Amino acid sequence: MPQFRYAFVGYNPAVHIRASAREVDVSPKSAREVCQAIVGMTIPKARLFLEEVIALKRPVAFRRFKLKSGHRSELQGFPAGGYPTKAAQEVLKALQNLQNNAEFKGLNADKVKVIHAAAHSGRRIPRMTPRAFGRSSPSMKVLTHIELVGMEVA
Repeated sequence: MPQFRYAFVGYNPAVHIRASAREVDVSPKSAREVCQAIVGMTIPKARLFLEEVIALKRPVAFRRFKLKSGHRSELQGFPAGGYPTKAAQEVLKALQNLQNNAEFKGLNADKVKVIHAAAHSGRRIPRMTPRAFGRSSPSMKVLTHIELVGMEVA
């Protein structure tokens, strides 16, 4: 079993809460954009945001991976965006885990603010795509690691 670490530097167990989702089947690029969108939100606000993304009511701004993606009139500053529902569902599961960890530590989960959210590429699973004339081409399925760190604010 691999020993996973967190990219967050300066972790203090008395103050911070951590949660992660390892090797989930989502795109690392879309998971990165969703994680970037929820940094700085409290858990209830982030939960509402992710549920609206899943319901296709609120888009996520694509800041880094935005080539050939459509613009959304609801977004200000970064017009390129979309609705990465699969990534939002997995980040929502990790956010629920963060809330449970906060309650386990005896903190008020409604006042926990997400101070770090990151998505990293995980293991690559080799696949084969069938082609014409009996041939096949290799393709890789990329898994993603999602990690969240929260802190209770006054």
